[in-house]
Amino acid sequence: MNRLRTTVPDKIRKKLGSASTVCLLNGADVFSLLQDDPTIIMGCNPRIHHVIPGIMRAAEELDAVVAFELTKTEGGLDGGYTGQTPELFASTVIDYAERSRFTRPFIIHADHLTVHDATPREFAEAERLLEAQLSAGFTSFAIDASFNPLAENIDIVRRLAALIREEGYSLEVELGELKVGERDAPLTTVEETRAFLAGLAARDVRPLLLSINNGSKRGNYLEGEPVNIELELTGEIFSTAREFGVAGLVQHGITGTPLRIVGKLAGYGIRKGNIGTLWQNVAHAGFPLELMDEMRQWAKSNRRDIKYATGIFKEEIDAIPDENVALISDMAYREAKEFLTAFQATGSATRLAERLVAAR
Repeated sequence: MNRLRTTVPDKIRKKLGSASTVCLLNGADVFSLLQDDPTIIMGCNPRIHHVIPGIMRAAEELDAVVAFELTKTEGGLDGGYTGQTPELFASTVIDYAERSRFTRPFIIHADHLTVHDATPREFAEAERLLEAQLSAGFTSFAIDASFNPLAENIDIVRRLAALIREEGYSLEVELGELKVGERDAPLTTVEETRAFLAGLAARDVRPLLLSINNGSKRGNYLEGEPVNIELELTGEIFSTAREFGVAGLVQHGITGTPLRIVGKLAGYGIRKGNIGTLWQNVAHAGFPLELMDEMRQWAKSNRRDIKYATGIFKEEIDAIPDENVALISDMAYREAKEFLTAFQATGSATRLAERLVAAR
């Protein structure tokens, strides 16, 4: 992996320092060079940072590329509901990589940089967040304007993508809003996909990743709740997207999805799979009981999902005993190994290294 470090973007290398052995890569290199492999890059949203070393240990052992990411709501300019600003998140991931002696390539991805409407205020807020993420060391970006009509989605992406294109980083776009807990949102169609990507291409915007709604669900599944991911539709959308240079599709809603289904996703064009709630569940399972009781009570009293307690109790979370930290790391390691194996990601780091070094 030593030669691979020579492909770290110059801007990132300057940020890391000349002595660093961290292999933080440009997402554009990762997704473009692995696009023809039936491999899914695991996108991890570590709302609680104690899971990160366990994920890194699994990726190191399985020789797998991974992505660490936060959404705008999880880690915006104000820290979102996790208390992690872009700078804090990126520095935390890099620090864990340094201390863990993590040698495998990874990316830091801006997940769901959402733009709910085309108002100047909304756009300006998204632009400020994007600039902060670029400054912090993010190397891949997802602009999510899927809340808007198609024409506005295209225009918002066009305007924001200019900043990403200047840096040469990878761009993910979204078509088909997928809400937490919602089962009846319209699925993304092939026709919408063609119109969306053609509209972007006409404006010289060519994303590498496309996030869609194929019937999955964000968050935890209820006991006995069916999983209804439309695999055939996913494959049809992938075929259409490839006509426009898209490397692959992005799958949301993997927490709770049986591994027997997860293992099929790569065959239908999924090249990045986002996992968020799982890591929160893992961390909660390893917390001291007193802390979990306090967080549950807060969530109940405020009638909020318990994820919103993360930032409220950040000081207590950061100070949990070492034995709890170790427990969380071990559980995250086991979960990460299972998903990386199901994602057919074993060996992806070496394959990427060989191709990237050859391309340079």
